[in-house]
Amino acid sequence: MATTAPLADARNLALAHYAARGVLEHVLARHGVTFQQQVVLRTALTAETPQTPDALVAQVRTLLKADPSGLRATLAELLAKGLLAEDGTYLRPTDAGRELLAAVGAETAPVSARVWGDIPTEDLAATGRVLALITERANAELAALTA
Repeated sequence: MATTAPLADARNLALAHYAARGVLEHVLARHGVTFQQQVVLRTALTAETPQTPDALVAQVRTLLKADPSGLRATLAELLAKGLLAEDGTYLRPTDAGRELLAAVGAETAPVSARVWGDIPTEDLAATGRVLALITERANAELAALTA
């Protein structure tokens, strides 16, 4: 008996997001960092050039749609933990910050392989296109609501 695959919708997207985020947050908790701290640290680490605090807050705000004051508090937490360091007017990830992200990556890699591993490339490509379109449209709607 053939079953019909559920159509993608906001609920299914949210359920997938929170399931995957739950795995990541479980690993992050063992390292004493939060999801938001990890996103800020990863954004700083992957930036092409060192970021000022304001630029880093703006980047992460675009990603997470988070309150700037909360993101500034997250920056302060990362500085206090020694995962980011001030270098003049810029913030740079420390060796400890790089090591933390590497450790989290190593711990989550086997889980990611089990979750994503056997999904056909064509399905991943189609899903990627759909998610990019949804992100673009939702960002446009949010911009209109906050204009």
